[in-house]
Amino acid sequence: MRALSAARRMLVGAAWCAAGLAMAAEPGRDHRPNILWLVAEDSTTTFGCYGDPQARTPAIDGLAAGGVVFDRCFLQPVCAPSRFALVTGLFAAACGPAEHMRAQGRIPPGLVAFPQVLRESGYYTTNAAKTDYNAPIDIARTWHASGAKAHYRDRPDPRQPFFAVFNHEVCHESCLFPDRDGPLPFPATDPGRVRLPPYLPDTPEMRADLARHYDRQALLDRQVAARLAELAEAGVADDTIVFFFADNGGVLPRSKRFLHASGTRVPLVVSFPERWRHLAPAASGTRLSDPVCGVDFSATVLALAGVPIPDHVHGRPFAGRQAAEQPARRPAEYVFCSRDRMDARYDTSRSVIGRRWLYIRNFRPDIPYAVPLEYMFRARGWQSWARLAREGRLTAATARFWGRKPGEELYDLDADPHNVVNLAADPAHGGTLVRMREALRGQSLRIVDNGFLPEGSPLEGYESSRRARAYPLERAYDVALLASAGDPARLPDLLAALEDPSEPVRWWAAQGCTVLGRTADVALPRAEIVSALSKRLADASGGVRVALAEALDAMGQTPAALAVLQEELAGAGVEWSALQAVNVLDRLGERARPVLPGMKQVVAGRRSRPRGGGGADRYPIDILTHAVAVLEGRAAGLVYPDIPPAESAAPAAAEPRGP
Repeated sequence: MRALSAARRMLVGAAWCAAGLAMAAEPGRDHRPNILWLVAEDSTTTFGCYGDPQARTPAIDGLAAGGVVFDRCFLQPVCAPSRFALVTGLFAAACGPAEHMRAQGRIPPGLVAFPQVLRESGYYTTNAAKTDYNAPIDIARTWHASGAKAHYRDRPDPRQPFFAVFNHEVCHESCLFPDRDGPLPFPATDPGRVRLPPYLPDTPEMRADLARHYDRQALLDRQVAARLAELAEAGVADDTIVFFFADNGGVLPRSKRFLHASGTRVPLVVSFPERWRHLAPAASGTRLSDPVCGVDFSATVLALAGVPIPDHVHGRPFAGRQAAEQPARRPAEYVFCSRDRMDARYDTSRSVIGRRWLYIRNFRPDIPYAVPLEYMFRARGWQSWARLAREGRLTAATARFWGRKPGEELYDLDADPHNVVNLAADPAHGGTLVRMREALRGQSLRIVDNGFLPEGSPLEGYESSRRARAYPLERAYDVALLASAGDPARLPDLLAALEDPSEPVRWWAAQGCTVLGRTADVALPRAEIVSALSKRLADASGGVRVALAEALDAMGQTPAALAVLQEELAGAGVEWSALQAVNVLDRLGERARPVLPGMKQVVAGRRSRPRGGGGADRYPIDILTHAVAVLEGRAAGLVYPDIPPAESAAPAAAEPRGP
């Protein structure tokens, strides 16, 4: 990454010297604003200040009334990749495998978390208390204090400016789990009066979960009120810029972990005291519709503090003196989100969001949105949805999320805030679709998106993926487009790509054959397809071998597929390809029965443990345990109703380029 020029440092420093001289001088005081982050967990815009009449959030609403409200703030749909972006200013997919939930992103040498930059510039930095960054961030260098009791009040010099973060877990997804039920200090929300979004089934459990979420947000509001009172008691309220936002959307089904607005749109309120109002992007009480995303937060805080923004940062400041002077670090009209491995379950989807439109590209449309993710299904609302699916009682609207994903989704955020009317196949919006496709392609190439690599690839990481000619992303991206399109006419191109010298190109070619499944027969004889797949089974990449095995199963060659998958499980037990293999075994369902004894042996021996932290070492065992339980009749598998073909159709004439 390039060093900041001396001239730029001098210009920024001069600007802040002038700002300091304009204020009443106070000997020994650092005349820069305090900055406070109040972070909620798993919360979309179900607050009074966002127009929700059922919310009981007077403190947050009051903060919004005197601050600036951002109506188009979108963060990554799950906490760790989201926090990676917040603390580094980089999209997680630029530093694979940080795009996955529970991983250690391979960051570039010299990259530090932005609070460390603040600290080195004279700020006192505290964090209470989450450090879920998906990267090897040096906590001791980043924060003066990090932990449950970390507080700006403990800074040795009360005149020193501070940057303080308080995370509020009271509305975390786990608040919906049965073991978290408990008494409230106020009357509980009546489940009979809540309004469910139209994509969810109306069940007692779903209503109870939404009511419980409103109650938890009311508790959150009390915690926010207490933090604001602390500022006043400490005598620093007039010197502190306050941010209130959430780490990702939530918390009902089809929100957290997913790329619809319910999973990525979060509240963002920024309040500027009179002394620092000149740094605000608009007057108090203003609502802004310009898109904002997680990588913008670090750039904004640095701009507010008068600290130069490192050149590697992807974000754009949305407040502060430097906001209008910054180079185009990302397109101003769009923000971007991604969905990759969620805990133990793999997927690859990307989204582009503008002021009006949300575009989602699902690169594995054959993998349903609803997969048996153990932690997620602890919520009773999720369980009730699965029960209705098994009983065949879903409506057309509530069944769509349980069927095969459409390759592309396009939603009008103004007319359809719940994202239930997919306009991707509507010719009237073909121009919008093409623009959003091109924006996504440009973003993926610009950040060198590592999500198009199989996890565990030696090419993962900021430096490895940027080595000259190491990662032909443009070619891999184009094959991924072919894979997701499911067009039998392009099968010869996919089979040719199996011979490509690059691992990610071969990986996506194999996945494309799985997406096609038996429909590939209309393009080429089955024997020819099977031969092309089989001759690559000695591929050096475990991820490619697993993808080939799944493709063979899709072509009716399940015994050959099972042999490959068993071999991956019996290997060193430290490779991510083992996790990829158990994902495929679980998707095979009854077809995996011939290897049930081997699966049980792995579970009993706990032999397959990929590297990682935060519970990632148990992921293969968790999935195998589920697969074994379903095969033995001790657990019910998920049932997927069909969705109308029109839901997954896209105008072929506008399909992006291929290889």
